[in-house]
Amino acid sequence: MYLTQGLHRALQRDPARVALRHLQAGGDRHWTFAQFADRVGRQAAALRARGVGRGDRVALLAPNDDALITLLNACWWLGAVACPLNVRWSVPELRFAVADCQARLLVADAQFAAQAAALADLGPIASCEDIAAEGQALEPLEDTRTGGDALAAILYTGGTTGRSKGVMLTHANFWTASMTRGAELNNSPDSVSLLVAPLFHVAGLGRLVGQSIVAGACVTLPQFRAEVVLAAIEQHGITDIVVVPTMLQALLEAPGFDAARLQSLNRIAFGAAPMPPDLLDRALAAWPQAEFFQAYGLTETAGAVCINLPANHRPAPGSDARTLGRLRSVGRAGLGAEIRVVDESGRELPRGEVGEIVVRGPMVTQGYWRLPEVTASAFHEGWFRTGDGGRMDDEGFLFIADRLKDMIITGGENVYSAEVEAALRSHPAVTDAAVIGVPDARWGEAVHAVVVLSKAADLDPATAGDALKAWCRGQLAGFKCPRGISFTDALPLSAAGKVLKTVLRAAHPK
Repeated sequence: MYLTQGLHRALQRDPARVALRHLQAGGDRHWTFAQFADRVGRQAAALRARGVGRGDRVALLAPNDDALITLLNACWWLGAVACPLNVRWSVPELRFAVADCQARLLVADAQFAAQAAALADLGPIASCEDIAAEGQALEPLEDTRTGGDALAAILYTGGTTGRSKGVMLTHANFWTASMTRGAELNNSPDSVSLLVAPLFHVAGLGRLVGQSIVAGACVTLPQFRAEVVLAAIEQHGITDIVVVPTMLQALLEAPGFDAARLQSLNRIAFGAAPMPPDLLDRALAAWPQAEFFQAYGLTETAGAVCINLPANHRPAPGSDARTLGRLRSVGRAGLGAEIRVVDESGRELPRGEVGEIVVRGPMVTQGYWRLPEVTASAFHEGWFRTGDGGRMDDEGFLFIADRLKDMIITGGENVYSAEVEAALRSHPAVTDAAVIGVPDARWGEAVHAVVVLSKAADLDPATAGDALKAWCRGQLAGFKCPRGISFTDALPLSAAGKVLKTVLRAAHPK
């Protein structure tokens, strides 16, 4: 199991087919499988000429484009470890990651030249253009076919709550995570995947790996812009995409949205945040032929370990998935993955009780780079502790309650913010909501909601808070209802589309 195997298979099957297309202003770039493999081999040679060898880390600072995908594959071709960096990070955050992974080389896109220059004291630097030009003057390197338990990538967690951790993922981790998804949902080699989720996050990188394994085509965009994504779907016959709910909403509400021109899209994966049922229903109506599914996984599992299949999303005669509440489930354990819900001692809890979700399987990380004690504490008797709270029903369907660190303890009662957020989002005037715990002299913590109102909302801002509190009281126990509600035009989001609750908590220091 090595991550360049799919490229070799594509060269045998259809070398003249377009493998990769990058969309940009001023003209697209595209490469056939034969051209792409040649570029990968030459850039692997260029990396080796700069002193990169097997097992060396190569830090990559670039947007989603053909250059980054070529460099990722060149690292794997050479046997090096790719360390894609978050392009939104500040120089201090970049400095930490580059120094921590002990990068042999930092390769940066030209638009990040200033940030790269500020890191010059950490080691050699090259631009993406340099590596491409140098590769053209060299003979392609023979693929080392490095795979199995060899490291393929180190992905850094967000670092928003203390020290950022480098998650070590092997070729086998990525391969088996892709097989977990592929066993549930066939991934056709004729598919065309739009890579707009960042490749420095596991959702984007995992989708690239899955598409590469089956020799499917990829189209890249450097950032999500609804009108550009819609144009790409129409013009390039995009068949599948990975989104978070905020992205899906932006697509449906984009000016000039015309579902009839977007029917090539037949598979839509979503995750990272709860999907409001009304938003899902709008999307199901827009793409009646498409399969919608929710995936649950972590950086530490190289992608999804749990999939809620399309049948549990679309209303159908004789289907009881919605009446059983499975629309809010993340599905059942995928091929090769074992999942349990346990108490603090690691004992499996009875079905229906909320505890910590733990995972075991060949897709689970080897651990955290240069953090043996943190790695040891993340595992219990071979099970990886996800830090997510959840419950499992009698048929093995998993339901996420909350990140354990996001659980609010008010007056001795546990409140899961996801449950309160779901109640708020069910109000027709609410576009989005995030719930946090804030200090409270009497209760220890109080439930506080930050809400985004719909532009079409007819609520009076002066009384909207009271109206939403009353709405919640009709759905939740009193202790779960927000004691305070504030309003904002938009929630702060990470590059992966997750709400940055650390930013919200900063306004209410403990």
